[in-house]
Parts: sequence; C-alpha cells; structure tokens
Amino acid sequence: MARIAVIGAGMGAMAGAARLAVAGHRVVVYERTETYGGAVRRLERDGFRFDTGPGLLPLPAVYRDLFLKTGREALEACVGLTQVDPSARHVFADGTRVSLPNASRGGVVAALDEGLGPGAGDRWGDFLVRAREAWDRTRRPLLEEPLWPDWEVLAGREPYPSVPHKRMLRTRRAGTLAEVGAWELRDARLTALLESYALAHGLDPRTTPASAAVLPYMEHAFGTWAVRGGVRELARAVYERCRARRVEFVFGAEVTRVRDKDGRAAGVELADGTVAEADFVVAGVAPDVLRQVSPQPPQTHQTQQTQQLSQAQSGGVPPQRGLPSRLTVLLALRGGRPEGTAHRTVVHAGDRDAELAFVFGSAPAVGSGLTVTVLRPDDPESVPDAGHEAVTLTATVPAGRAQDTEALAEQLVTVAERALPGLRERLLWREVRTPADVAEATGAPGGAVPAPALAAAEGRLLHPANSTALPGLFAVGGWSHPGGGLPHAGMSGTLVAGLIVEGPEFRGSR
Repeated sequence: MARIAVIGAGMGAMAGAARLAVAGHRVVVYERTETYGGAVRRLERDGFRFDTGPGLLPLPAVYRDLFLKTGREALEACVGLTQVDPSARHVFADGTRVSLPNASRGGVVAALDEGLGPGAGDRWGDFLVRAREAWDRTRRPLLEEPLWPDWEVLAGREPYPSVPHKRMLRTRRAGTLAEVGAWELRDARLTALLESYALAHGLDPRTTPASAAVLPYMEHAFGTWAVRGGVRELARAVYERCRARRVEFVFGAEVTRVRDKDGRAAGVELADGTVAEADFVVAGVAPDVLRQVSPQPPQTHQTQQTQQLSQAQSGGVPPQRGLPSRLTVLLALRGGRPEGTAHRTVVHAGDRDAELAFVFGSAPAVGSGLTVTVLRPDDPESVPDAGHEAVTLTATVPAGRAQDTEALAEQLVTVAERALPGLRERLLWREVRTPADVAEATGAPGGAVPAPALAAAEGRLLHPANSTALPGLFAVGGWSHPGGGLPHAGMSGTLVAGLIVEGPEFRGSR
C-alpha cells in the first residue's frame, strides 16, 4: 500500500483518488478552498439553486465507468440523469430558429432542412460523417491512452478528412474550423452552429484545427445529459464515493511545495508548515501553480534548467496559453417555466468578427452582443416552487483582462431576451460570476478555462503529459492530458491511477 498525496479536489483529482483508493492505496486530498469540485460549484439563494460551473454533462459513460469500477454501482443509483431533448435550440443572428434533437443524426438532418432550407441538413449530416472519421482516428490516443512519447505525430497529423475546395485554379483543404464552415457547410447559420462548439470550449474557430469537428460529433453521437439538482450533485456523488473508499480530505490546506528525496516526489508541505510524507504526489492544479510548488533546480544555471524541467514535465508539450474564461449570470425569475421550453438555447452573436476580436484579441466589448448559452432546467430542485424559474446565462469572455463585467452581464441579459421575451419583467434578482470568481475556485491565473485536447495545429491544443520529469509526481485534471471538460477530467483520473498502479507500461483502459 502506497501513501498518495493529492493536491486539489477537482473532478479529475477526485476521480483519480477514488480509483487509487480502490486499488488499496492510502489517499489524502489537500484542497486550498473549503469545498470540493474545482469549477463545479453551486449558488443557493432564496430557494433557488444554480450551477456556477458546467451546467450539462456530456459523455456520462466516463462517470458510469468510474462508479462501476469503484463500487460496482450504477451512476444513476447515485445521481439522477435525464437526456436533454432537444439537445439545443439555436437562435441565429438573422432570427432563424431551429431545435436539434438529442443524439439523432437523422433527426438533426431533418430539423436543419426544415429550419434552414433544403440541403442544409444533408451538408451537416455529411460533415458529421467526416467528423466521425476524425473521432475514430483520435479517440484512443487523445482520450484513453497516456500521452504518446512521440506526440509530434498527433501534432502534425490532421485527422479530419476535409473536402477538396477549388479556388482560382488552386485546390485546398480546410485546415481550420472556420474554413470547414465556409467551404463545406456554405451557410452562415451552419457555420455559426459549428463555430459555437469551439467558442463554448474557449477556442478561436479561425485558428482551431479542423480536428475540432470531434466536438459537435461527440454531442450528436453520445448525447447531452442533465443532472437532477445540477452538476454539483455529480461532484457530491464523486466526493461521497471517495469518502466511502476511505479517501481523506483536508480542506483549507494550501500546498506550497512538493517535497523531493533522492530524485523523486516524497510528499507535500502546507502553508502552515505541516509536512505530509507520501510515495506519490498527484497534482490537480494549473501548470503555473504546479511549477511554483515543484522542486526547483539548483540556483546555478537555474533559468536554463528550469526551462528544461518544465519541458520535460510536460512530456515536451507546453501548457496551453491565452485561453479565455467564462462570464455567468444567474437569474431568479417570477413565473414558472413554460411547458415545452428547451433546456438549452444558444443565441448566436450578431457580429461574429467583432465577438472573436473581443474574446481572442484586444478589441473592446461588442455592441451587438456575444454568443450566449441560456440554460432553463426542468428541475424542481432548482427553484423554491413551481411559480418560479432559475435561468443561467453563460458567455466566453477574455481571461485576466480588466473589463466592465456589470456592463457585460447587462449585455448577456439583452441577448437572452431574444430567446426569452419579457425576461426583465420577470426578474427578481441576478448574481454574476466573473473570471475572477473562476480563478478563486480553480486557482487558474485570470480564471482561464482549459480546452479539450485536439490533434494537429503543431500540438498547440495538446496538454502536458500526466507523468512529469520528477518520478512519483503526476498531473491530473483539465490542465493535463487529455484536457478540459467534465469527461476529460474524469479520463485524466483514470490515466493517472493506471500509471501509478501499473507503472510506466500502462497503455490505457481497454
């Protein structure tokens, strides 16, 4: 039995902790805040209950596997899951509206033909066929296996089989998601639909590789799910599973240093001076935080050695930089949720170029509004009674940049009125969660949110390996392989547990 110290109680860290405890190890989790879940938090006020992090669960199979492997119990026995249908309702800039059924390619094709005109559905359906090819080519190396030592193969290979596009005697293939939209979908609304998946993950479609086609494919193929009581209930269930497997949690415990002995991780040191010895250390923190607490090389030639250590810790993959954050507006409304209301509505920006210049550049806030996701759960646990409704608005915004968040929040409400007429007249109160709040919850500088790992793009969208240069020190969670998002965090816990239990020869789950 090994002693394992886990830094942080995020979803990936807890997933790994539960698996390691089942394998017979003594696991202690040190969390600097007073609660678990990382970005998966909740606000409760006046009988209303809101998720302040992710509001929906994609790929629930990841957590089904976690609960089966750590207790032979179905996930649904611990939390209530409901497939969201329609998957989303889209309100486009020209006023067109279309609702897309959940996990039904044929249904989506028919809905797009009806809503956007004949041929639109077939173009989207053909795109999904190509996206599936990209998914089949990258699923195992990007999600189910430790990062390949020769990860450059993933960095240089574009798995999306783009359609040849002729332009002025030249034949080109789409290299970015924006080019896929312009050359293959050939409809501004379909392009907005495609790009919204990248934007929701904090990715700029103008530079994001075509391999990001796997993001809409995952939703269409595996569906989207709501958790009764909110996604925070999933975090609670994972926490309770850890406790049932005798994982110990120490809250309000900030790790200031990973201790090393004889060239390997040997424990952690806390801000109050407490030292906890361990045989392995698992760090579920952002790369900058991990670098600060990791053992430093000798002072001589420190700059060069620190650079080499950082590169080795990441398996040669540099951490993702320049990612945006999220702005969330929580609305308590009088009046019940109308029957037939979509759980999720995406209201697309009026000026796509201005939005991208703001989110990924230095342009001021856009007057025509951002792309806003409106969540209106059909969940009695989210409201004090049937005469009220809880609504959450979310948009991607720059991380760490000074901005008038109140003005942006007001803009989100204005945009949401396109999908929810009379919103302001029903408003009881609102609360705003800013990038600074994300930073406080997760420790990520500026409140940046990690994106899922993607192939191609010279490795810009890969994440550092779970193994590091210091033997016995492992990285878990959204800032390490395979990247951000609830399913990816759960998979990182699986990979780290496998690497510790089976050793470097571990090649992923089968």
